[in-house]
Amino acid sequence: MKGDLKWKIPLIVICVAFCAWFLMTKSINLGLDLQGGLHLVLQVDAEKAVEAELVKAKDYLDRQLKKQRMKFESMSIESFNALKITVGSSEDLDSIAQYIADEFPRFEKKGVLPSGTVLTVGFRSDEVESWKETAIQQALRTLRNRIDQFGVAEPVIQRQGKDRIIVELPGVEDLQRAVDLLGKTAELRFQLVKDSAVNEAELLQRYDGNLPSGYEILPGDPEATGSGSFGVYLVEKEAKVTGANLKDARVSRDEMNLPAVSFEFNRDGARAFGSLTENNIGTALAIVLDGIVQSAPVIRSRITSQGQITGNFSNEEATDLAIVLRAGALPAPVKILENIAVGPSLGEDSINAGRNAIMIGGIFVIVFMLFYYKISGVIADIALLFNLLFILGVLAYFGATLTLPGLAGIALTVGMAVDANVLIFERIKEELRKGKTLRSAVENGFSRANLTILDANLTTLIAAVVLFQFGTGPVKGFAVTLSIGIGSTLFTALILSKVIFDLTLQSGNVKKLSI
Repeated sequence: MKGDLKWKIPLIVICVAFCAWFLMTKSINLGLDLQGGLHLVLQVDAEKAVEAELVKAKDYLDRQLKKQRMKFESMSIESFNALKITVGSSEDLDSIAQYIADEFPRFEKKGVLPSGTVLTVGFRSDEVESWKETAIQQALRTLRNRIDQFGVAEPVIQRQGKDRIIVELPGVEDLQRAVDLLGKTAELRFQLVKDSAVNEAELLQRYDGNLPSGYEILPGDPEATGSGSFGVYLVEKEAKVTGANLKDARVSRDEMNLPAVSFEFNRDGARAFGSLTENNIGTALAIVLDGIVQSAPVIRSRITSQGQITGNFSNEEATDLAIVLRAGALPAPVKILENIAVGPSLGEDSINAGRNAIMIGGIFVIVFMLFYYKISGVIADIALLFNLLFILGVLAYFGATLTLPGLAGIALTVGMAVDANVLIFERIKEELRKGKTLRSAVENGFSRANLTILDANLTTLIAAVVLFQFGTGPVKGFAVTLSIGIGSTLFTALILSKVIFDLTLQSGNVKKLSI
């Protein structure tokens, strides 16, 4: 036995065994276009995250100015990243401006009105961009957490451009539920209630059209039932406790045995919630989800670590609410720009079309090789079948997701796979025409074709790497299968085919090569 056969044959056996084992024990995941599901393009309103930070900064600045006994008449947010401070004199304005410059480096002066009594400040431009980027990254993490808890296998969650996120959920059947789960901001706030009424007009009438400072009107859940339910609530703007302090959320049952969501605070949340309830016994506490009051129970005693959100929930709604609360609130609202549902029947049609393309292409290639290269064509066809085995085995090993462009990559590999054999066979023919012996012709044919085959496949591999690096979704699927196919083609053409030729010639019974 030739020296190189001693390592080539075991290598081939090991590769075949491993690929066959992976195909039997692991499954190849099907992409969205092959099994159906949901494709979403979401746009994160990152400016809302900046506005939320400005509100927090405003409240903190308000407290600090009062603590420093600095005089100002009012403070309000006028527009995006514009905080207006009205003072009584230019001296007061100068002292406040200097204090902000010294103690609040995130702020910069935007302008001063000619009167010298109105100062406008806002976040520095680099701070604004930093908050926007943070909002996008946090949105990606939150969406990924929600999808993981929703139980979708092999989802695609990736950023596109500056503020867009692509989400693909293969195999999802309840499409609307998935959309609701991803689009919900899930901002949970606990705000003290000052008053409530059937509608906003009635509530405003009680205060002569002027709301008390530090309060806002929030709508109640229109589906809420019970004697304690109202249309609108007058609540404190500042939430002493938020969903950021949650440790866990799970589905439970309320006193009427209806679906509810029980939650548990972390240590900081339990301390804050305990203080809030202890100091406000007898006051209604609004449980606000995405700006809507779900319920407003009256505080009867001090509560620390646990609570419950009740409402007119179905089992699915309670489950989804628990999921989004555990995963955390989105830092900013998201807008659904594209919502494409791929039905399972369309996916099945794609699978059938791709399978037919590979089979028909493979049959034509096999027949052509048999017709043109005779017995040598059989060797090329054997290499082609092993090539497909290796491709599918590697895909199964890595748990890769096979998409329709991925099937196209496999179909392309079927055609490219025999191209290497064609080069080798033509070189062997040239050597035979020169009068070389069979063994010499085969050796020279393979050695002289090697460089050309490597060159051709290397350039294709470079193109595949570029597609993978800069492509998205389906394009990456094509690049992956094409890259695996290139590696498999080189292995079957340069090693497997050579071993078969060597074993055939080694027997000594072959006097003429059928090629």
